[in-house]
Amino acid sequence: QVPFVESGGGLVQPGGSLRLSCVVSRNIFETNYLGWYRQVPGRRRELVAGITPREIVQYERFVEGRFTISRDNAKSMVFLQMNNLTIEDTGMYYCNTGGHAWGQGTQVTVSS
Repeated sequence: QVPFVESGGGLVQPGGSLRLSCVVSRNIFETNYLGWYRQVPGRRRELVAGITPREIVQYERFVEGRFTISRDNAKSMVFLQMNNLTIEDTGMYYCNTGGHAWGQGTQVTVSS
């Protein structure tokens, strides 16, 4: 079973919005901090936002006020609502604990 299955990416204009979704294996979801990460070619994968099992959230400075992370405990899913997107938000987005094998990710492209 693939532990993380991301979806929801796409092509959007600057200022637009996207909502990313990730289905997480139940045994991982229930007890782990979950984060959204992004990777741009040539750069290291970086944390964007994270959420604990008790729904304490954290955001990196470059997305604070624009992105919202949430989780649905009944569905074992984690979400990333992204508003006011900029070209710099372009990248492959992944959900993970930071310590598990990476999934396929979902591509976000912000372009006019």
